Amino acid sequence: MFGRDIFVEALERAGVEVIFAYPGGASMELHQALTKSKIRTVLPRHEQGGSFAAEGYARATGRAGVCMATSGPGATNLVTAIADAFMDSCPLVAITGQVPQAMIGRGAFQETDMIGVTMPIVKHSYLITDINDIPRIVAEAFYIAETGRPGPVVIDFPKNIQQIKTQPVWPTAAEIKAGLRGYNPDVAAGDLELNEIVGMLEKAERPVLYVGGGIITSGASAELLKFAETCNIPVTTTLMGIGGFPEEHPLSLRWLGMHGAAFANWAVNGEYVQRKSPAEPLVKMKSGADLLLAFGVRFDDRVTGAFSEFAKEATIVHLDIDRSEHNKNKRANLAVHGDVRDALRRLNVLVARRTAAPRRFEAWHAQIAEWKAKAPFQYTTKAQISDSDHIKPFAKEGEEYILPQMVIEELHKLTGGDAIITTGVGQHQMWAGQWYKYKFARQFITSAGLGSMGYGFPAALGAKVARPDKQVVDIDGDGSFLMNIQELATATVEKIAAKAIILNNQHLGMVVQWEDNFYGGNRGNTYLGNPEHRSQVYPDYVKVCNSFDVPCERVVYRKDLRAALQRMLDSKTAYVLDVITPYTEHVLPFIPANRTVADMIWK
Repeated sequence: MFGRDIFVEALERAGVEVIFAYPGGASMELHQALTKSKIRTVLPRHEQGGSFAAEGYARATGRAGVCMATSGPGATNLVTAIADAFMDSCPLVAITGQVPQAMIGRGAFQETDMIGVTMPIVKHSYLITDINDIPRIVAEAFYIAETGRPGPVVIDFPKNIQQIKTQPVWPTAAEIKAGLRGYNPDVAAGDLELNEIVGMLEKAERPVLYVGGGIITSGASAELLKFAETCNIPVTTTLMGIGGFPEEHPLSLRWLGMHGAAFANWAVNGEYVQRKSPAEPLVKMKSGADLLLAFGVRFDDRVTGAFSEFAKEATIVHLDIDRSEHNKNKRANLAVHGDVRDALRRLNVLVARRTAAPRRFEAWHAQIAEWKAKAPFQYTTKAQISDSDHIKPFAKEGEEYILPQMVIEELHKLTGGDAIITTGVGQHQMWAGQWYKYKFARQFITSAGLGSMGYGFPAALGAKVARPDKQVVDIDGDGSFLMNIQELATATVEKIAAKAIILNNQHLGMVVQWEDNFYGGNRGNTYLGNPEHRSQVYPDYVKVCNSFDVPCERVVYRKDLRAALQRMLDSKTAYVLDVITPYTEHVLPFIPANRTVADMIWK
């Protein structure tokens, strides 16, 4: 068999159903082999779009997404998605063609050292130098990407090895595991540590479960729900953990951090008198958690703010499968190394064996209820004409305009909270997290750690390929959507019925918000429209989308919003809804970077 055919059969044996691949000189041999394979090849219109689509597929399924590009610029166009997958613990296998072995290191046409380029942002990488290693390398790549703490693996494949022949020998799963002597993804927390957690719960008065993406990647949602309900502990998630605990559950605190719920931030950190400047002293009003069970989280700075002040009153238990996360950002009183799902399953057994009735924490829940009533997610319900130039031409006396929060709130109602939501990066991303209430794991797909603009629509394509039974809607901004707009062609040609809502304010909204708060409203290249025609909506997304044969309509008035959303949802094809919104709206709550809950702007 040719090396190319061995490689594709190895993908089949790994269970690959779809690959997002853009051909070129160093990968065309593999594309020839794929034409004879049962694997579906989706042709993106840019390598970055294909790699983000592979991430969307991975996050919707939990299985490794697969993308492929040629050498040089094709390969480097995958780098952003590889970094994104690394930051968000997403299983991804990125395949890159490479120049023939004899040309490596000679500055050959379209040569790039992908092993060197990606070394800091992969879980592992391979340069294939022997055709007989192909079966082992592919099997190892998927095993490494999908187990333990998931992440990206790169396989760099020289063209000459694709073109030669050998008789392949296929390793067994046991042989693959045995061959990776330094890799042990099956880590279990110690019994002593788990018993210590139960003992801490019996002494606590104000416990909080703070859970992250590890709950989702380990498949621990059911175990978490049982543990929280049995022990009556409130649950807050990170942005990556959204969907790991049902958000309409009475114990849910939604998510915390820079733009998270005020009541979640207070529950973890305590409530303080709001400071006007960081120089003012912290004045505490009410205490927060005295026990923080941090499961599958990495204490990201967008959650903690100032590390030294985060959960300062709490005894912190940090359970994670990646030991390198322990004490990296926040020192834990008890660091537990183990798989989250296994640990929660065993904790549930320990709790069930207790003879005493579970604690109810009545006073603590009463305090949380008070905070929830005081500071729910909220916005001004009536949107009048703003000073946004792009809205003025649509001015009609008595008409109510659309705020971005309204769009997501209405989408949630129309879908019953059952859609898979992807996002770009910016204000719309935060509003998507706030105003759509998530029910299940792998429902909210976003670039959280890296913050990659252009992520939303390609990710929606990948998620829709993975879950054709679900409505998949990209909630995007006009700046973020434009970065990978060419994937509208992929949606049309591949018949992928993902939907997109553009919250179009003609600005880089999140940067504008920071300009308003910290730079006196001075605009530093954050206007995305045409400065010579500020009254126009630019570009005209209706025309652009229609040129790709994707239906699109523009909505300006609130009275038209619900019907337009329903038409989008009813469409059997990809569909884009361009919703005109003012740029003056800010995402609240807001804790400025590296500050504390005492600096939170929440109303």
